[in-house]
This record gives sequence, structure tokens and C-alpha cells, in this order.
Amino acid sequence: MLAPERRTRTDLIVAAAIAVVVLVAASIAWFTGDARGTASMPAEEPLPQAEPAASVPTALAELWRAPSAATDSTRTPIPVVTGSTVVTADGGSVLGRDPRSGDQSWSYTRDLALCSVVSSWNTAVAVYRDGRGCSQVTELDGPTGQRTAQRTSDADDSVRLSSDGTYVTSRGETRMELWRSDMVRTLEYGRVDAPVNPSSQPRTGCTLLSSSSTNSRTAVLEQCPDEAAARLTLLNPAPKDASEPEEYGSTVVPELVPGSDAPTSGRIIAATGGVVALYIPAENGAPDRVGLYDDTAARVSEFTLPTDLTPSPDFPNYPATKAGSVFTWFTGAGVQALDATSLSPVWRIPGALGSGAVMAGRLLVPVPDGISVVDLATGVSTSDIPVDRGEYDGPIQMAVIGDVVVEQRGPDVVALG
Repeated sequence: MLAPERRTRTDLIVAAAIAVVVLVAASIAWFTGDARGTASMPAEEPLPQAEPAASVPTALAELWRAPSAATDSTRTPIPVVTGSTVVTADGGSVLGRDPRSGDQSWSYTRDLALCSVVSSWNTAVAVYRDGRGCSQVTELDGPTGQRTAQRTSDADDSVRLSSDGTYVTSRGETRMELWRSDMVRTLEYGRVDAPVNPSSQPRTGCTLLSSSSTNSRTAVLEQCPDEAAARLTLLNPAPKDASEPEEYGSTVVPELVPGSDAPTSGRIIAATGGVVALYIPAENGAPDRVGLYDDTAARVSEFTLPTDLTPSPDFPNYPATKAGSVFTWFTGAGVQALDATSLSPVWRIPGALGSGAVMAGRLLVPVPDGISVVDLATGVSTSDIPVDRGEYDGPIQMAVIGDVVVEQRGPDVVALG
């Protein structure tokens, strides 16, 4: 029978040394890692799903307001709401709030600056800036604030986020990525962080000016070196290899010539599965117009933009938002509605302050001194709701959650009910 093994003094010293090494490594990981600078406080009880409004109110008053500079209209198309929650984002904090009271239900805070936040898949997708740009991404469950997925990759120092319901797009000036709901990257376009195959990208050194995506097409407007005008390119949002873009078509738009010290003010307005609408500023005596391109980037038609909707050259790039049977495009001078399938013009509202949002089958459009209640089919205003905004005169982007109207006014979110 073998004698039982006994621990020697050497065994104890080795075990103690291993424990010290593990403790030191864990301490280093804690003090240098992301966890030390992160505070996550999920909701004690999930916020309930908001019930859709049965009718449009006849009066609205301010319920609450909160700072939310990271969701302003230069970073994300509309205020960030999920099915149950209004999300505000300022400094390094993302907060989930009760729509009616504004009370904080959950929070997620990091010792990094927020680049932007967007809502998709009933979650809030928050992007933070570190030494690699706007690279650290966290997906937060809307009702609870629990982290559901995270990712990190190379990015530009500032990005614009958008969601088409299937993918979230993060676009900077030199690089664009698309992510699916588990935060897996489906497309990498432009400047690449790890160019394993130098020829994987169709062009290099381009400036990405504008983009729009659907579940089957991603459209990007870019200005490339040695090309006299901007280029419209249509891509597969989820090619077989995320680092090897698959083009459906690409064409230089001769009217979109950059200025002496700035790129063209042309921009993508909206995209469907088969049509892309592109704003083409006035040039050489031609008026401002919208070009319509098919799913291979070939122009099929165009229409003239009314003079009372002409954007100013330095106005921010507002994409159109889907509103029932139409897209509504805020030009800075008013709203142009486009058919949701063909992107042809259907009606317009000069003087509007934002693209609006749908409640109870009607479009609520922010206008000076209030909100206009608009028939989606005709664009006719059926009533007006007075709103006191003080001295703030726009622009205003809106969202609706239940019977609450949420307005993004510059760096602030204001809830009306």
C-alpha cells in the first residue's frame, strides 16, 4: 500500500507564490481595466411596456426635462426611447427614466466620454471614446439597464449612430461599421484597423459624408482622393466576410463637387430596399433637387425641392425618419414627406422645426409655438397643440412613447404629457 502524499515546505512556498502572483495579476487587471471605471445600477423592477396612445391629446405640458447632450441631433436622428424607457445620456452616464415622471430607473456610468447613444432592439446602444476613438460599445436592456452585449474596435473620434431596426450603423469620417443585435460586426467599410488583406476595401483614403441603411442595402456617400465629385455606393450590410465589403453598385455624382475648403453639402436622405434618395444642392443655375437611385446606384429620376424647403449649406445632415406610410425629411427650413416605397414627394410643411413622430395614427410635427397634428396621407394639419418652449426655437427632433411626447431641444430632453 502506497504511503499518503505529504505537503512539504517547498510545496507551501510554491503555493503561496502562485497565490501572490494571481492576486497581483487580478489587482493590475482591476486598476488598469474597464471594470474599475464602470458603475452599473440596473433597475430594481423593470419598467413596464408603454401602452400606445388611443388618441392625440388636445393639450400638452412639460412633465420633466434632463440634460442629454450625447443624444443631440448631430449624433443620433431622434431622441432615444425604448418600449418602456426614455434614455438620457450626458457626460459619461446613460440613464433610463420613467417616461411620465422622469425618475431614474437605472444607470450605467463610465469614466470615459460618451460619443453617442441610439435605440434599437428595445435596447440602448451606448458608444464611449477611448484612445482608439469611439470604440467601446455597450448594449443596455431598455426596461432594466442590464448589459446585454459589448464590443470594442477601432473607430473615428466622433461618430453618428443610426438604426434601421436590423443593424446599427456607426459612421465617422473615415470608417463605418454595422452591428447586429448581439454586437457582432457585419460590415467594416473605409479605413480598416487590421488590414490583413490590403485589397479587401474597394477604395482607400475616402471621406465618408453620409449614409443610410436597410436590412438589405447600405448606402454611403463618400469623397475619394483624385475624384472630382462625391461617390454614391450601395453595399451588402452583411457580406460573408465583414472585412470584405460586397458592392451592389457605385457611381460618381457629377453635381456633388466639393468646395474649396469643405466637402459637398449633398447628403443621403433615405434608403429603401430598392431606392436611395440623395439631396443635390443647387449648382450652375440648376435648382436644389433630390435624385432617386436604384439598388445598383444608377439614377432613375429626380424632382425639384421647393424653394421654401431649401437647406442652408452649413445645416446639419438630418436623415429622413420613417413615419407610417411616409418618410419625413427635415431640411432645416421645413419638412418634405416622401412615399415610403418609391421615395417620391407627397406633401410638405414649410416652417416646421423637425421631422415629427407618430402618435395614434397622426403625425405630430414641431412648429413655432406648438405641435401641428398632421394627416399622414395628405399632410393637412387637423389641429394645433400649444407648447411653451420659452426662447428655444429649434431644431427639435421628436419621439413618442405611449402618450408622452419627447423633444430633443439642443442638449436637453423635454417630456410633454
